[in-house]
Amino acid sequence: MTRVLVIDDEPQIVRALVINLKARKYEVDAAFDGATALQLVAARRPDVVVLDLGLPDMDGVEVIKGLRGWTRVPIIVLSARHTSDEKVEALDAGADDYVTKPFGMDELLARLRAAVRRAEPTGGGEDDVVVETAGFTVDLAAKKVNRGGVDVRLTPTEWQLLEVLVRNTGRLVGQKQLLQEVWGPSYGKETNYLRVYMAQLRRKLEADPSHPKHFITEPGMGYRFER
Repeated sequence: MTRVLVIDDEPQIVRALVINLKARKYEVDAAFDGATALQLVAARRPDVVVLDLGLPDMDGVEVIKGLRGWTRVPIIVLSARHTSDEKVEALDAGADDYVTKPFGMDELLARLRAAVRRAEPTGGGEDDVVVETAGFTVDLAAKKVNRGGVDVRLTPTEWQLLEVLVRNTGRLVGQKQLLQEVWGPSYGKETNYLRVYMAQLRRKLEADPSHPKHFITEPGMGYRFER
């Protein structure tokens, strides 16, 4: 059974989420501040986190950074902050998705299912592929990336984006296709997500992120992976 941790200081929102999630057979824990949230993630090991940014004791972005220091658990931000810069800051810190308040419960649940799906391991078969570049190796079966003999820690969303690009080595993958394959069919215009996550992949894998050799931008069209 999928376990969800809801982190929000608004009791009515927490109550609504708990009722709706439990009705759909999720196990649910709740935290009303950042410190409790960090403790609960370590103790309860949720499959996905739903996080408000406006917490009483610390900013939600700090919670994201704290979690990303040791866990790849999917994080969905649920916040009244709606400017592009604020969304990018949360995504850049390691969030997997961003939903603005007020929100539709069906949409949030769909995004939650997509986040959990991205984090699930896949089977073998055609996934038994290892792609090597001069600087790093991608093992699609093991869902691992190795650079210079050291495993590189990727979030589930970073991995999903990398996997789509690697499976299309040498081919342009359009922005809309990438968004829909990684985040789901209801996406298509959130190009800032791609910009943030491509920057993160370049920082982690390119020898010179400002002059990438493997993760190539085709302006206004999409991205291409080259060995």
